[in-house]
Amino acid sequence: MQLYHHPLSTNSHKVQIALEEKKLDYTPHRVNPLKARNLDPDFFRQNPSGTLPVLKNGGLVICESLPILQYIDSINEPLGDNKINRERVQEWVQKVDEWDSKPFTLSHVPERLLRFFSRFKRRVVIARMAKNPDLANKYHSKLNSMHAMEEQLKSIEALAANEQQLLDLLDAAEDQLGTTEFMAGFAFSIADAAMIPVLARIELLKLDDELIQPRPRVLEYWERMKERPSYRKVIGRYSSRLKMMKLIVPSICNVGIRSLFKKY
Repeated sequence: MQLYHHPLSTNSHKVQIALEEKKLDYTPHRVNPLKARNLDPDFFRQNPSGTLPVLKNGGLVICESLPILQYIDSINEPLGDNKINRERVQEWVQKVDEWDSKPFTLSHVPERLLRFFSRFKRRVVIARMAKNPDLANKYHSKLNSMHAMEEQLKSIEALAANEQQLLDLLDAAEDQLGTTEFMAGFAFSIADAAMIPVLARIELLKLDDELIQPRPRVLEYWERMKERPSYRKVIGRYSSRLKMMKLIVPSICNVGIRSLFKKY
């Protein structure tokens, strides 16, 4: 299996944790959306939405984290065996998938940095449209989706609704963990693989005191999940601001140079 991902992608984390927990062999390929590599024609032909992750297994190509998680869980025995409630697993992965982490994350990024990357990506899309006429319509759709996200980030109401959805998700998790050890029962499942990156993103943005600490069962669960080898391998090594900046700063330099010389 081939996994196209990025270390700062919440949805990529969900899939990687599931792969690690199931101990499946896969080859990771890093695609850097900060450098607009997700807009390169070869990748864009596989996934015209330009989103991460993408999983390839032979001739099968699956985009979006939810169907990828479900596919991974269908290989051999599903995670959790008979110690979990299968219906609850699907309810939780769907519930987590319905919350979009992107506006939540971007709303905590300095506006100047957002404009810097956004302007560059728009120019990349326009350049790709000119060079790849067969993909022009799909690139145009991507341009529209990028504009829609920029508008969402300007909307106080939209951001408030996104945050409320996260609060509801955390409250539901607090209730769930009052009766079960994991999100869907008494063993690790893909529901946990989906939930862990949500909590990791909250901690990365330094919002854990506000959002995790007041929920004692979620807090205890989160501390346990951080001890798992899958978390340490997939997220833990990028979990500090310093480590995150080591990923972002080279991208800033790359984009700055390409913008200067108009290498889109």
